[in-house]
Amino acid sequence: MTTSTIFTNRRSSLYIFLSAVFLTNALIAEIIGVKIFSTETLLGIRPAQLHLFGDFVLDFNLTAGAVIWPFVFITSDIINEYYGVQGVKRISYVTAGFIAYSFVIIYIGTALPPAQFWLDVNAKDASGQAININNAFGMIFRQGLGIIIGSITAFLVAQLLDATIFASLKKLTGNRKIWLRATGSTLVSQLIDSFVVLTIAFYIFGNWSFAQVIAVAIVNYIYKFTTAILLTPLLYVAHYLIDRYLGPERARELANEASMPVTM
Repeated sequence: MTTSTIFTNRRSSLYIFLSAVFLTNALIAEIIGVKIFSTETLLGIRPAQLHLFGDFVLDFNLTAGAVIWPFVFITSDIINEYYGVQGVKRISYVTAGFIAYSFVIIYIGTALPPAQFWLDVNAKDASGQAININNAFGMIFRQGLGIIIGSITAFLVAQLLDATIFASLKKLTGNRKIWLRATGSTLVSQLIDSFVVLTIAFYIFGNWSFAQVIAVAIVNYIYKFTTAILLTPLLYVAHYLIDRYLGPERARELANEASMPVTM
């Protein structure tokens, strides 16, 4: 097997691996996103009780999906670095399709009639309280149409914006300042993502006031802003591992190729 063939195989394998990580994290984040957790309780501190926009009081409550969303955008930046904007667009469209497919299958699954023995053996929780396991199953997995439309729309808009900004910054910085193009693109795209998903899901399709949307979006963005900065070292770790896997010269060649404009 020639050196060129080995490189081609490794380049394809790397893209498949990064795409799998990207798709898996995005899909899991969508599914577990129905749970809202308290950051203050997790850290063992008192609720923030922020007074925003009049009488609206806000604590640092986030969706469980927000925990791993930053890894989605880090993976997106790595794909962009070595496979360009088209590489990011390709996996973003595929991921959005699989997210939509998953929601359809989940809807079908929650609509199936439950077996009586399943209801009977799960009639009580660990503390002995009576529960309806089928109702709980539906409440956990089935999301409203507004949330589904909002999350998929926000995902695609944020991903395409992130990819475009990353590529533009790379033209200015070359192969230097990875932290600048990665963090800069994520901060802008996540600002849009935080507002789009909440506006569509809870303002257009829901019953939130616009003040509530703005307030919660600000909290979500603060988290994403902070996390994006804290996770920046992972980008350098990823670059180091990819350089070792492909070889420094081949990795540099792939990154330079990704920066070239696409010709039709």
